Amino acid sequence: MTVTAAAVRNPQPEATQRFERILLASEGRQIPAAAISKVIELAAPGAFVHVFTIARVHGVAFGLPSPGLLPTKQEWAEQRDIVAQAIRRLRRKGLQADGHVLGTRNAFKKIIKEAAEHDCQAIVMSADPDRNRVVGNLLWTQEPQRVRRRAKLPVFLVLEDDQL
Repeated sequence: MTVTAAAVRNPQPEATQRFERILLASEGRQIPAAAISKVIELAAPGAFVHVFTIARVHGVAFGLPSPGLLPTKQEWAEQRDIVAQAIRRLRRKGLQADGHVLGTRNAFKKIIKEAAEHDCQAIVMSADPDRNRVVGNLLWTQEPQRVRRRAKLPVFLVLEDDQL
C-alpha cells in the first residue's frame, strides 16, 4: 500500500486531474515503482515525463568548491542508472520520457527550477515521512518536503509502507 501526500497549497487535488507534463524527481535516492505508478496515474494520454535526479555536492571548503566534495564518477554513474531505469519503465507504459542528472548542494531549488524550465504541471517524488522542521532542515532526506513547501505547482510525495 502506498500513501501519497499532496502539496500544502492544494492538499486534496482532484482524483481525476491529469497532467500533460510531469517532473519525476529525486534528490539522489532510487526511484521506486510506487513513484512510477503515481506518475502513470497522473499522466494524461500522450503525456511527457521529465526524469531528474541530483548528484549531491557535499559542500564547499573555505567558500570555494573542493574536488573532494564533488560527486565521484561512481555517484554520477549511479544517478545516470536511476534516470535510465525510470525512463525505460515509463516508456514501457507508453509515456514519452527523457531525463538527466545535475550536481548541486541545493536540490530543492534545482528541482523547482527544472520543473519551470520544462513547463511541468506537477512534480512527483519519493519521500521519507515528514520530520520536525528544525530537524528536517538539517537532513538531506527532507528535500522532497522542502520542494513541496516552496513549489507553486502540485507536488506529490510518495511514501512507501516500509518507510512509514
